[in-house]
Amino acid sequence: MSTQTTPLTIGAVAKRAGVAIDTIRYYEREGLLPEPSRRASGYRSYGESAVAQLRFIRRAKDMGFTLEEIRDLLALSADRQRGVKAVKKRAEQRLMAIEQRIAELQRVRDGLAQLVSSCPGHGRPEECPILRALSDEEARA
Repeated sequence: MSTQTTPLTIGAVAKRAGVAIDTIRYYEREGLLPEPSRRASGYRSYGESAVAQLRFIRRAKDMGFTLEEIRDLLALSADRQRGVKAVKKRAEQRLMAIEQRIAELQRVRDGLAQLVSSCPGHGRPEECPILRALSDEEARA
C-alpha cells in the first residue's frame, strides 16, 4: 500500500476544500497557506495537507476568526507545549466578541421593532416615526 498521494491541481484542491481558486492564491500571498511546489509545466502542485489546511481556515472564518487570528491558530496548532491552552484562550476571546456583537444586534433589533410597530404605514413622511428617528440628530449619538 503506497503512502504517496497523487499531486492535486489548484482546481481540485479548491473543489475539495470548498473555496475559490482565487481564495487559495490569496491565502498563499498572505502566508496562510505555504507556497506549493511547481510541476515542470509551472502549474501549482498540492498535497492533501493543503486541502486540510484550507478546510481549517474556512471553518475558522465561519466561526468569526479574522485572518490574523487564523494565522495565530495555525501557528499554535503546531505548538506542542502551549498550543491547546493558547488556542482555547483565542476561542474564548472570539466567543466574548461574538456575544457582545449579538447583544448589540439585539439592541438594534429591539429599537427597530419599536419604530416599526409605532409607524402606521401611511400619512405624511414628516410624521413617520422611522424617518424622524433616522433624521434626529440626538438619536445618532
